[in-house]
Amino acid sequence: MTDQSDDRGLELRELFFETSQELVQALNEEALKLEKTPGDEEIVRAIRRTVHTLKGDSAACGLRELSELAHQFEDALSVEGAAAQTAIAEIAFAAADLFAEMIAAYHGGDKVPESTGLKKRIQELTSAPAPKKSRKKKAPPTAPTAAAQWTAQERQAMAQAQAEGFAVFQVVAKIDPHCAMPIAGRQLVYNALVTTGRVIAQRPDPKSTATLKQVEFVLASAETPEKITTKAKVPTIVEEVAIDLLLAAAPSPAPVPEQKPAEPPPQATDTQPLESQPAETSPTEPPSINPDPSHALENILRVEAGRIDNVLNLVGELIIGKSMLQQALSDFSSRYPKEPLRGKFADAMAFQARVLNDLQRSVMKIRMVPVEQLFRRFPRMVRDVARQCGREVELVLSGQDTDMDKGILDSIAEPLTHMVRNAVSHGIESPEERRAAGKSPQGRIRLNSYHQGNQVLVEISDDGRGIDIPRVRKKAVQLGLTSPEEVARLSDAEALDFIFKPGFSTAEQITAVSGRGVGMDIVQSVLHRLKAAVSVETRPGQGTTFRLKLPLTLAIIKALMFWVEGRLYAIALNSVIEIARADEAEVHQVDNYEVLQLRNQVLPVLRLGRPPAARDGSKARKIFVLVISVGEKKFGLIVDGLEGEEELVIKALDDHTFYTDLVSGASILGDGRVVLILNLPAVVEHFARSRPQQAGTVNAGLLLTAADRALPAESAAGGRA
Repeated sequence: MTDQSDDRGLELRELFFETSQELVQALNEEALKLEKTPGDEEIVRAIRRTVHTLKGDSAACGLRELSELAHQFEDALSVEGAAAQTAIAEIAFAAADLFAEMIAAYHGGDKVPESTGLKKRIQELTSAPAPKKSRKKKAPPTAPTAAAQWTAQERQAMAQAQAEGFAVFQVVAKIDPHCAMPIAGRQLVYNALVTTGRVIAQRPDPKSTATLKQVEFVLASAETPEKITTKAKVPTIVEEVAIDLLLAAAPSPAPVPEQKPAEPPPQATDTQPLESQPAETSPTEPPSINPDPSHALENILRVEAGRIDNVLNLVGELIIGKSMLQQALSDFSSRYPKEPLRGKFADAMAFQARVLNDLQRSVMKIRMVPVEQLFRRFPRMVRDVARQCGREVELVLSGQDTDMDKGILDSIAEPLTHMVRNAVSHGIESPEERRAAGKSPQGRIRLNSYHQGNQVLVEISDDGRGIDIPRVRKKAVQLGLTSPEEVARLSDAEALDFIFKPGFSTAEQITAVSGRGVGMDIVQSVLHRLKAAVSVETRPGQGTTFRLKLPLTLAIIKALMFWVEGRLYAIALNSVIEIARADEAEVHQVDNYEVLQLRNQVLPVLRLGRPPAARDGSKARKIFVLVISVGEKKFGLIVDGLEGEEELVIKALDDHTFYTDLVSGASILGDGRVVLILNLPAVVEHFARSRPQQAGTVNAGLLLTAADRALPAESAAGGRA
């Protein structure tokens, strides 16, 4: 018994740690609304419901400090007066921060942070002269009448259910005060009622986090009140059930109910099973009626991300197995071209490949989450940073429904935070500067996301002062990142790349928000790990836009494989614009950089291997040129030969095996060979950092030495296309 109780307590805590994050986020959002509209009673009630839920759930888990603090804050929410409402918004922000810290401490087993400061602020508010007691008398919920509680649309749905031959009941379930998780209890009552009929309305709203002492439903059903009461009285959840008949079932759908207002109620219950459609259903089955939209809530299942990752890993192994079978079938077909079983094998392989592709897409969709989960944390952050910097800023969000891989979403949280903070502190001017420039004193920052092909684009734009490119050039020379001669030859887009260098900052002074030169280099390094890219557009006096180009997933990619000096490599196929053939003699040196003219454009050339003179001393040979795009730029990647396209499952390599960021992972082919997957943004960055005398070769020695460490000799061997 003790072990079962301990397991149940651990499970309850884990569930609390999941749901409490949503409650804290809801508290932040409601506090922002109250700050904009002080005195809004509906928002204060929403805050009170959120805090009450947090109090009850934390008490059920034995988190005493958090429960007591939430209880004190709940008392403060009963104070009247406009001044008090403004103070409540400020306290709500402080409470949300402290709640989050306390939850993190409980989860990590650390010391719970001190709450004396917040308790003092709450005490000052509650001790102010206000009719607190009279206010609290209004707080306990009372069961309202049907006419006052249900909306016109809900009453119309009740009338429609009555016309269809169903009786309409109001079911009030009183929640057991000892119920540990009242929100889950409310859902269990709902699940029980939908087995007896159709739930037309529900109070409180199923999407709210409110916890009341009772829940109320309007139910359209052909069952008896006794059976409905039995179903609704869930053990250990519901203490008492009250049921009232709101509308009796109509005897028939004929449109003459007004002429007999007094007689239908006793007759309807007797004749309805004979005349109405639900009489055809079995007495053991619920009536066949249209489900309520909120019924979808019971189909939501919380699954730990690690379990989905395990399934995705198994799908990856199946894809490797598919490649092995295809290789074996190809060898079989070449050895026995007239064998009749060859066609049956091919059909079975095609069927397996089709099912496997569907399975892969389904698992990938499970990993996809809306970017709203990340965006919703920024309104509070923008508000705090704007106050620190003395700015007036409006944050506009769009594209929150765009789906993104959960792993990528978590990885870009920190880079996106740096960029939004920079937009407030560097981009948006002070109200005085904006007025002098003829702008509105309130600046605007926009966060947007959308799909483009098989990529996700996230944009952070502002209508501020823009980036001073001449100042960036000057600062780059001062920091020794380039010479005055070289910086003069750079385009504006190339000069903007300096803002991603470690230690680079154009801020005049160091503040708590910015000026230390850290942040944008973190953005660049994280994006490199994700095989993503960032581009910058700026207009002086009008604003700046940062555009992140992110892959849909990091687990499985379509890849183009090629050979360099006898070794097999791969890059993501979506990075390849075209494949061209050229002569080695067409590659020219310009300012110690190799370039290639392809039709009407000049491409900088990247080499993964050694120059031809270092190998055979000859330049009279044909080369393959892969035209690739990284961000907004194009490059020509010179390779020795092509192997083909294939779907690859990316396997991460630990730092002990591989120590270069030029390779993002490896994959196993159907014939057992290992192929290294290049990280193109890191390769291009390495090319940009190389000195002119080293340009034209992306450190082939480093890449090939790393390949020797990572690949077995037999895996690296093989022919070339």
